Amino acid sequence: MADLAERGIDGVFEQHGARRRSTDFRRGQKLGPRDHRIILTKPRKKPDWMSAEDYEAAADHLTVRELAVGGKVLVTTLIDPQQWPKHALQRLYQQRWDIEINLRHIKTTLGMDTLRCKTPDMAEKEVWVHLLAYNLIRGLMADSARYADVLPRQLSFKHTVQLWESWRIQARLISTDAPVDGLLELIAQHRVANRSGRIEPRAVKRRPKPFPLLSVPRAEAREFIRQHGHPNRKSGEGFRPQAKAASSSRRSRFAVEELK
Repeated sequence: MADLAERGIDGVFEQHGARRRSTDFRRGQKLGPRDHRIILTKPRKKPDWMSAEDYEAAADHLTVRELAVGGKVLVTTLIDPQQWPKHALQRLYQQRWDIEINLRHIKTTLGMDTLRCKTPDMAEKEVWVHLLAYNLIRGLMADSARYADVLPRQLSFKHTVQLWESWRIQARLISTDAPVDGLLELIAQHRVANRSGRIEPRAVKRRPKPFPLLSVPRAEAREFIRQHGHPNRKSGEGFRPQAKAASSSRRSRFAVEELK
């Protein structure tokens, strides 16, 4: 929060853990029922997660506002109660769901939950390509929202991706100069509901498949299956011991052949 304040950015956060339980609204400047303004002091000892440079650059004091609304205790740098009443901060905090949805689109809809590149440099490039594709799709949604005179948040990201893939294939078969007005109109036809304040459990509904992880190169696992068949899942048998033995035997055979 102090770093955001240094950049001139305001934030709204929910208090968690011990600090939420120790909030005393009798302290500081009272702004209303369970609403006050307090001054936070920089700790004398640098936290372990913070670098020495960031600790020295941090301000000695930070004025924040704590308020209880909607069953939550919020802390924010928007300290003016006239400009930012409780209900406005509650609606602003509820918009955090859009952030969760955007992260899900990047990881799940665009398939970035599992990186396929093997080297750090290529993995970084893969991340940047996904972010580039995400921004291009968002730009297409913004054009469609402007075309239909609606808000971009009212349009579906996944629907846009599916339409774009179909449109790209059809445009390649018919003509490379196909107008995009029809595409923008189709994107704007599907609207999403207002999802503010939505709560979802942090749990996975789909059950994992009862197969062990592939912990050896795929070629060695294939060779093991050709020689010994598939491992027994009930006994917990895997590829690694046998694959290592097969690999060592091949190295020994190659060494003998080199000696010959």
